[in-house]
Amino acid sequence: MEETGSTLKENASLKAKAFNRISGLPSLSDDSGLFVNYLDGRPGIHSARYAGVNASDEDLVNKLLNELDGVSESKRTAYFECVVAIVDTSGQEYFFAGRCEGEIATQASGDNGFGYDPIFFVPKFDRTMAELTKHEKNEVSHRSKAMKHAIKFINTMGINR
Repeated sequence: MEETGSTLKENASLKAKAFNRISGLPSLSDDSGLFVNYLDGRPGIHSARYAGVNASDEDLVNKLLNELDGVSESKRTAYFECVVAIVDTSGQEYFFAGRCEGEIATQASGDNGFGYDPIFFVPKFDRTMAELTKHEKNEVSHRSKAMKHAIKFINTMGINR
């Protein structure tokens, strides 16, 4: 499905609503992106397509590193953000967000992960996201945080089935 929204929330909503219409069941979807403060929030909602429609992860990383070439460490702050949308059978929508603060490293490091993970430095662990174990990544990741909120809602509040 084409993501035509102008925010993560809109894109997550579009996908969850589409799955709900097709299945008639409660549906869950998410959208996420990398927001670099020095670049006024780019790549943002265009993170996956930032270096072109068919760009590889390496292309994405190289484009971002080139744009930040020569930028001081103190100005390389960034965050990953994820929004999870749930649509119940009545069409009611619920949203849950998670964020992971970090910095953009000057070079790629690590093999655990995808996309921008090799250049997203997590100060708490003094390593890039791609250097973290699964346990460490789940502790700080934007997707993990958003999904934990969504799961708590599903378990405690319930949704129309």
